[in-house]
Amino acid sequence: MTIAFVFPGQGAQAIGMGQALAETYPAAKAVFEEVDAALEENLSTLIWEGDIETLTLTQNAQPALMATSLAAMRALEAEGIAIDHAKFVAGHSLGEYSALAASGAISIADTARLLRTRGEAMQSAVPVGVGAMAALLGLDFATVKEVAAEAAAPGEVVQAANDNDPTQVVVSGHKAAVERAAEIAKGRGAKRAVMLPVSAPFHCALMQPAADVMAEALAEVEIKAPAVPLIANVRADAVSDPAEIRQLLVEQVTGSVRWRESVQVMAAKGVTEFWEIGSGKALSGMIRKIERSLTCRQFGTPEAVAAVKEA
Repeated sequence: MTIAFVFPGQGAQAIGMGQALAETYPAAKAVFEEVDAALEENLSTLIWEGDIETLTLTQNAQPALMATSLAAMRALEAEGIAIDHAKFVAGHSLGEYSALAASGAISIADTARLLRTRGEAMQSAVPVGVGAMAALLGLDFATVKEVAAEAAAPGEVVQAANDNDPTQVVVSGHKAAVERAAEIAKGRGAKRAVMLPVSAPFHCALMQPAADVMAEALAEVEIKAPAVPLIANVRADAVSDPAEIRQLLVEQVTGSVRWRESVQVMAAKGVTEFWEIGSGKALSGMIRKIERSLTCRQFGTPEAVAAVKEA
């Protein structure tokens, strides 16, 4: 059995996530305290007692999901499962930051501040209502890239943003162009085209102002070589060099999340089991669609963590 630790992205947030972990494992509670201190606010109260609309705001969801993932990681460590139990780490979009924090490449405090900056920059890069994202179901990545090229109009952007699994690719860009892509996709055989309830068009060229902000923010942060290699979103291959990681995190803001390829690469390198660290089970669902022979486990509750010794 060869394991990869994978970390969820935006959309996995839920009120109460990580609270039971914090109540059960002192090391997990310490993560939330460290994030609160780094942000100089009580984010943990919002996560555990707030309203989902406020938690879902990009600038809140990003550090909150990281905190929950790192709390789960610390709980696993308390049960004797260290980061080197995994052959690789990977994360979906913001989850890549969680993966890097879990592997010791970036401190938790720095990661929290980076994600707050990233969330604010991504939200402010495009005025609300100008951009959109849509999930195209039933088309592969190559076809969706063709659909996006056909849907683009002069002065408008639409790109294949997330290659999630063989049945789901997300497009992102100007709202009108995304809506055209959704209609074109239906004509190309898509089973469904679903407009997503997001506040900005992530992972496309419209995010360039946010990429510029992140380039400056990342330049000020120490990045070490991760304890285990990272499978980077935009490259879908392993990286360990801190300078490369820094550059790829900047490129990630406007680049496609190559999740399907990332999972395939890990499987080709011998990974047979994926442990989803943090809130929800969205990544496990994607992974099973990518390759049914792969085993997935979720670690977001004390019960799941306590059962780890059965692995």
